[in-house]
Amino acid sequence: MDLGLTGKSVIVTAGSKGLGKAIATEFAREGARVMISSRSEESLQKAQKEIVEATGNEHVRYVVCDMKKAEDIRRLVDETVAWNGTVDALVNNTGGPPAGKFLNMTDDDWYHAFELNLLSFVRTIRAVVPHMQKQKRGAIINLASSSVKQPIDHLVLSNTMRPGIVGLAKTLAIELGEDNIVINTVGPGTIETDRVLELNEHRAKAKGVTPDDVKKEAEAAIPMKRYGQPEEFAKAVVFLASGANTYITGQTLVVDGGAVRAL
Repeated sequence: MDLGLTGKSVIVTAGSKGLGKAIATEFAREGARVMISSRSEESLQKAQKEIVEATGNEHVRYVVCDMKKAEDIRRLVDETVAWNGTVDALVNNTGGPPAGKFLNMTDDDWYHAFELNLLSFVRTIRAVVPHMQKQKRGAIINLASSSVKQPIDHLVLSNTMRPGIVGLAKTLAIELGEDNIVINTVGPGTIETDRVLELNEHRAKAKGVTPDDVKKEAEAAIPMKRYGQPEEFAKAVVFLASGANTYITGQTLVVDGGAVRAL
């Protein structure tokens, strides 16, 4: 299948590691012109080099961007447009908020989660939509979590903010549909990334067991009996953001090996 991504302008935020890097790599493999961002220039330089080496696509650049800062987000989009003339696809991605229970969370924790995991998505979408409207096409993918379908223990901040992303996407699918802009939410289940390993350590400490015990228990609860790999998740995201997707919008896809039981 031709995904129609050759030469297309793509932004992947938090693209230097984990799921973001895997997604950026898949876009590059399909011939897109990929702009990645994160707060660490060192991580971005490393990711850029590795993506180019893995795909042979030299059209990979980066912008240092703190997703909690509106001016950084505007600069990210402005530099992408200066490079490519427009933005054809945006993948909104940020790190997850801290784990913990409700009574352990302060106002600062809640504000941080709101700014990083919801408001940043609003800001990036607001910055790219005029460019997509001008060309009467575009794709926006918001990365969330399987918690949008089924809350995850000890992740009250994520369980609260992530569903807001779904509401935002559903609303914008209606508002932007006539401009031929598709917007969808993709939630990872247990994908083998540094974030998942970090959460495993948190759960292991809370339960008084080892991280390996946590992993074995989690795998037993997944119908496919294993963690997903970043590239498996990335392929789903890239399809939804590609020219091959012309009519799927306002939807929420969970990539989790069948772990979530909700309809």
